[in-house]
Amino acid sequence: MNILVCVKRVPQTGGRIVLTADGQAIDTKFLGFTVSPHEECGVEEAVRIVEAGGGSVTVLTLGPAEAEDVLRDALAIGAERAVLLETDGAEWDPVSTAHAITEAVRAQEASNGPFDLIVFGNESADTGGFQVGIRVAVALDRPIATGLKGLTVGTGSVVARREAPGGGWETYQLSLPAVVSVKEGINLPRYPSVPGRLRAKRKEIERVAPVRPGAGVAVGPSKAGLRVPVEEGAAVEILGRGAEAAPAVVDMLARIGVLR
Repeated sequence: MNILVCVKRVPQTGGRIVLTADGQAIDTKFLGFTVSPHEECGVEEAVRIVEAGGGSVTVLTLGPAEAEDVLRDALAIGAERAVLLETDGAEWDPVSTAHAITEAVRAQEASNGPFDLIVFGNESADTGGFQVGIRVAVALDRPIATGLKGLTVGTGSVVARREAPGGGWETYQLSLPAVVSVKEGINLPRYPSVPGRLRAKRKEIERVAPVRPGAGVAVGPSKAGLRVPVEEGAAVEILGRGAEAAPAVVDMLARIGVLR
């Protein structure tokens, strides 16, 4: 089983988001970065499939040179090859990203053989576009199932499971080669071991310069700017201390409708 996993380097959750002066991008000077959580599970799932049935895992990302870190994390837990579609750090829209990944897949398959399975995260943690994996599948003319919480690989096909609205499961059988997008919770990703990290440091990362489709021409909607939501303030009212606060607490509970 030859598997490709596409991942994305995203800001760590919990960090304070600050925009650049022109409002066109996030100022990343004070942000830490990590791999998008859904895609972290995608790497783990691919490694488990190969560990159980043989094959190899290639991991690919589009991003600046610093995105090498997320590729080495994937190499440390069992991926064999890594490809960086190296950009200058400027933002890429979903259409351009899908185009670059599609061209990279075609080039990789021409030189290293076809991928049986291409794995995406269901959506990235920063932009949440939900569309890159679908666009790549359509461009490659391959079946796709999204939002998956279960994968079982068989001979020539993969059985994909996702949670259905209201409970229960939806099950799909896709002929290989296929594209899937998985959700966080499909597995519990392992933590890279020290020996794994040392091996990953020695592995070479293939670098490719991606080309945007129709260079100089806007593709799809254009971005006017970004806006950080207004933070809601919070206030604390001290009702009293010790037993003397009891009447005030009762009055407060009555005001908010807990006591009648």
